This record gives sequence, structure tokens and C-alpha cells, in this order.
Amino acid sequence: MPCDAQSVTSSFRSSRAQRWQAVFGSAVGYMMDGFDLLIMGFMIPVLSQDLHLLPVQTASLVTATLLGTVIGGVFFGALSDRLGRVRVLAWSILLFAMASGLSALAYGYWDLLCYRVITGIGLGGEFGIGMALVAESWPAAYRTRASSYVGLGWQLGVLAAALLTPLLLPLVGWRGLFALGAVPALVAYGLRNGMVEPVRDDNSSGEGTKAVLHAFFADKKRCCTTLGVFLICAIQNFGYYGVMIWLPNYLNSTLGYSTTRSGLWTAVTILGMIAGMMVFGYVADRMGQKRAFRLWMVGAAVMVVVYAMLHSPLTLLIGGAVMGFFVNGMIGGYGALISTLYPRAVRATAQTVLFNAGRMVGGFGPVIIGILAEHIGFSVTISLLACLYLFDIAALALIFLKGGEAEDMAAVNG
Repeated sequence: MPCDAQSVTSSFRSSRAQRWQAVFGSAVGYMMDGFDLLIMGFMIPVLSQDLHLLPVQTASLVTATLLGTVIGGVFFGALSDRLGRVRVLAWSILLFAMASGLSALAYGYWDLLCYRVITGIGLGGEFGIGMALVAESWPAAYRTRASSYVGLGWQLGVLAAALLTPLLLPLVGWRGLFALGAVPALVAYGLRNGMVEPVRDDNSSGEGTKAVLHAFFADKKRCCTTLGVFLICAIQNFGYYGVMIWLPNYLNSTLGYSTTRSGLWTAVTILGMIAGMMVFGYVADRMGQKRAFRLWMVGAAVMVVVYAMLHSPLTLLIGGAVMGFFVNGMIGGYGALISTLYPRAVRATAQTVLFNAGRMVGGFGPVIIGILAEHIGFSVTISLLACLYLFDIAALALIFLKGGEAEDMAAVNG
């Protein structure tokens, strides 16, 4: 009898360890995504001067990366549904690492552009496959919490880039920073050999394009669901990129903050985002995804207006943290939500395609906000984001049309 109890305890601990391995491996992949985005922002001036790039060429490097994420989302998502989560996640990280390392050897615009597209293709698989892996490794009662932990990886990557890049760029240059991107190759090896593929509770193994189209557009409800997911992903990324790319500039140019002070105030906003993710996961698992998303969307709509009206350093510091709490606190919930809406046979494809398509659209956020800010001012432009988050709530209603969350949760568990 004691031996049986010990065996059960060992099995439980093993299962719990595997769940946390899934979270860690997925978060590392997403962390490299955030790190890669921000170091590009720091490297652009030096990179442009060294390679003699025109402004339009420099901007196209970021666009090329986002385009690559969409391609990678389609390719690696479908591959993951056929061959399994763990090995394909490792492959996507390995491709990203190799392309980032090759970028350090670039001698001109065209080869660097090619490397950035390939980098994006590798990045495209990481978020969606990781989220699918975590959703299938954790019990439903803790699923959104676990997905939010994966979302923390992005913020940790952004923080690491913000802290390390100013120190390392003068020492190793932009080539040295790109070379650091090859480090995830070691992580990819560890992922492949240290993680366990979740046991399939069905016999699905991905059935190609027909299965994907059926899952996305089988009937009116499915069409509304797919459209709703795409819209909330696009709005989420539009708001995040728009706010985070322009926030330091707003603090610096409009309010007269020094670069150091702007960085500190922006860091506090990021800390607010981290807190928002952790709380969102707990709230969504307790009160349901639909209510949690609606609460955070309303909070985001209110806080972007409030933040635009603040002027004193203390209120901007506190307001930035609260705004970050709502604006990006729900990012981890998208992985859990999409996992509840689509069957396992196409789940990773749905994650990667819909989120990255939304990110591609959201990537225009900094451009549009920059144009509007030039004509009507940054404060007014940020306030207009409130309308976007109200539209977000309408898109959420499309997802839960006719049956809502209970029906969708049953689908993922059945």
C-alpha cells in the first residue's frame, strides 16, 4: 500500500514537472520574440549608418519580420498539428536562432532583409505552438493562468533588451547583438530532449487545409468566431505597439523628460503589464474568460483616456502602471481563449495564423499613431484608442455568439 501511494505521488510530481516545463519552454520562445523586437529599435540608428540604409529600407526590416511571422504561423502551426508540439516548437526556435546569427554577417540591405524574413518565420511559430502546448498540458481550471505565464516571457524579453542593449551595443555593436540571437539554439536542443509531448485525448493528427477551413468557416457561428478572434488580436497588438513605441517619445518630447527618466517611467508601465497578466490569468480561471476579457477591455478604454490627461510625474508614473495593467494584461489570455475555440487537430494552426495575422495588422499601429499625433497631438491620439477598445468588446461578442463560453470550454475538454 505505501508503495502504491509513493507511485501515485511520483506520477503526480512528474506530471506537474512536465506542465511547468511546457510553460518554461514556451515562455523562453516568446521572450526571444520580445527581445528581438526591442533590440531592433535600439540598433536602427547604428545599423542604418553602418550599412548606409535609407529610412524606407530601415522601416522595411521591421515590416519584413512581421510578414515573416505570418508565413511562419501558417507553416509551423500546420506542421505542429501534424507532427506534435514539442519538436516543431524546437524547430521554430532553431530557425529563429540561425537567422538571427546570420544577420550578424550581413553586408548590405538585401541579405539582411532576407535574414529578417527568415527570423520572422521562426518567430511566427513560437507563440501559437507554445500556447497550444500549455493548454494541452494543464487542467482547464488553471489554463488561462498558465497561458498568462507564457505571456510574461515577452515582457521579460523586452525588459532584458531595455537593460542589456544600451550596455552591450557600444561594446559589441549591432553584429554582436544579432549574434546573441543564436543562443536560443541551445534552448531548442533542451526543449527537444527535456519536454514531453502531451498525451492526445483523441486520434487527431491534423488533416490539412480542409480541416482548417472547416474549423474556421464551417458555419455562421464559426465565421463569427474566427472574425472575432482576428479582430481582438489585431486590436490588442495595435494598442500595444502603438503605445509602447511612442510612449518614450511622448514623455521625452512632449513632457520634457530626460531619456533616463522616460526609460524609467516606461519600465514602470511594463511592470504594470506584468502584474496585469498575472492577475488576469487568475481572474479568468475564477470568473470565466468572457467576463475577464470584457473587464480588462473596459479598463483599457478608460485608462488610455485618463493617462492622456495626466501631467505630473507622480500621476504619470502611477497612471502608466495602471494603464499597462489593463492594456496588455490580457495578452496571455488569447492563447487560452483560442485553445478553447478550436479542435486539437487545428489548434496550433489557429493560434499561429490568427494571432500573427492580428499582429501584422497591429504592426501598423505605430505608423498610424505617429501620423495622427503629428496632426492632432499625442494626447488626443492616445485618447482615440479608447474607441478601439470599445470596438474590441463588440468583437468579443462575436466570439461568444450563441452558446458562449460554456459551449467553447466543453469543446476543448471533449
